[in-house]
Amino acid sequence: MTTVVEVGRRASSTAGRRCRLAAMLFFLSLGTLASYGQKPLQRSFEDESRSARSHSVISPELKSLLTQAKQSRNANTSVQVIVQFKHKPAAARLQQFGRLGAVRSQQFDAIRAGVFKVPVSRLEALSQDTEVTYISPDRQLSGAADYTEATVGADVAQSYGYDGTGVTVAVIDSGISDHPDLHDPATGQSRVVYSQSFIPGSDTLDHFGHGTHVAGIIAGNGQASGGPTNSRRIYGVAPNVKLVNLKVLDANGSGQDSYVIAALQRAIALKNTYGIRVINLSLGRPVYESYTQDPLCQAVEAAWNAGIVVVVAAGNQGRNNDYGTQGYSMIAAPGNDPSVITVGAMNTMSTATKADDVLASYSSKGPSLLDHVVKPDVVAPGNRVASLLVPNSTLANSAPLNVVLPSTYGAPIYSPRYYFRLSGTSMATPVVSGAAALMLDVNPALSPDVIKARLMKTADKTFPQSTTLVINSVATTLQYDVFSVGAGYINIPAALSNQDPVQGKALSPTGSQDSQGNVILVNGTSSVFNNSVVWGNSVVWGNMQLSSESVVWGSSVVWGNSGCDGFSVVWGSSVVWGSNLSGTSSGSDALSIDDDGDPDGE
Repeated sequence: MTTVVEVGRRASSTAGRRCRLAAMLFFLSLGTLASYGQKPLQRSFEDESRSARSHSVISPELKSLLTQAKQSRNANTSVQVIVQFKHKPAAARLQQFGRLGAVRSQQFDAIRAGVFKVPVSRLEALSQDTEVTYISPDRQLSGAADYTEATVGADVAQSYGYDGTGVTVAVIDSGISDHPDLHDPATGQSRVVYSQSFIPGSDTLDHFGHGTHVAGIIAGNGQASGGPTNSRRIYGVAPNVKLVNLKVLDANGSGQDSYVIAALQRAIALKNTYGIRVINLSLGRPVYESYTQDPLCQAVEAAWNAGIVVVVAAGNQGRNNDYGTQGYSMIAAPGNDPSVITVGAMNTMSTATKADDVLASYSSKGPSLLDHVVKPDVVAPGNRVASLLVPNSTLANSAPLNVVLPSTYGAPIYSPRYYFRLSGTSMATPVVSGAAALMLDVNPALSPDVIKARLMKTADKTFPQSTTLVINSVATTLQYDVFSVGAGYINIPAALSNQDPVQGKALSPTGSQDSQGNVILVNGTSSVFNNSVVWGNSVVWGNMQLSSESVVWGSSVVWGNSGCDGFSVVWGSSVVWGSNLSGTSSGSDALSIDDDGDPDGE
């Protein structure tokens, strides 16, 4: 992803140039040491220890902001931050924070954190509290008929009666507006059973047009396009699931970390009330620190550990070569977290067979920055996907040619418009969320780790070594490797029929290199993928490209020599966005793109 993924806007080098590779030098002033005596020397070591702790728990952007504030003598400027604690903070600690000028506006018990507005000058003082584990900005983020269902086998699953009955999916997005395809055809009642907005002053409707489209890919039943008897209808993967609408993105497709964390916490709280078993996150922002520190990643892990499958978009920066990485290491957060299912996008080429499908050029590739987690986990159709239209929404008004004509599904041309095409990993993600719902329809006892492991193992692994697409008059070569397509292209019937036992966590592995430049997948000790017979790397990832031999661009950014442009970005230990807080100005965005996607043969 670029530093800011603007919802509905195609990832471009122009946006990417807002951030630059930056090396930050921090000078720690320890004061003048006394020329004699032990106590001044001891005090200097204590000061050094406190300063080191301060820098270890403050995010890079806040460090930069603090330095700038000191230089400009404008340290009274306030900033909204998310503070994570070792334990749930007691009242006395919050009072102490208050005396330092930190005003709390939200509390996140799920990740032992809170949102505070605090003067920049007080950041170092807050960081000295031994209960504080990390302080980061409340970053902004945005959201990342057709052959989709037939390509992945959802139509086959539905023919056997599996449609997501009894399962509720929480859609954390730009809201869900009313649509005929989200109603129960028998009762006429909406299948959106709960709605809440986490955007101050906003209703729960979808003014952007992204969340409703995502909801339709999961749950649309095709009523407005002729219903079950019309073979040309436009429908979703699990057309009888119920939905929980948790709105975190505004009419421009942007939100903040705190909105998403609050929504995740709410989904956990509502899990048993509404039967929430799946969360869809078709949104993201750049990676700024390890997933072990990122509050957004900690929140998705809390949901996963609560027994909810969390499905996240990989991002739309596959075309981004601003840092010489050919789109590698552009996975968005929280898709960089090893617990969740991270989804890349494929192009169905407007056919129901997978034989001619190709990777979408914009689909972000792994490994993740800093932690080198192997992502995405799987890929699914995401190019020019038809789903529900919200008339007069931002996306509908900005791309009127993407509206699906009624004649597509056999209705008179003058009929109302109900559907719309969008492209992006935002569209691929709900395909996998729907697949998870179908698996839970078959067996409600499945855990998130079982669902993830089986989806990965049963995914189709037959790909060409590479394909070349002409995008915007430029030939683009796409390579198929573990960092592009993960464990493969989801196959819903195969996942439904798989009964392999899963013992352990289905954590995505990390990648490292041997001396020959070959990538080695490293699994944690508790990982199910350590079982070499049933779940070994060769079983789950097949023959996906892992070797430095025959890579498409020779001296590859992933497999090549360390002198290759982008190599240090992919395998380094620093973020490419620098440490500038302004880089977070459009953080959590919807992960769809504003053009008509890749060419698909139509």
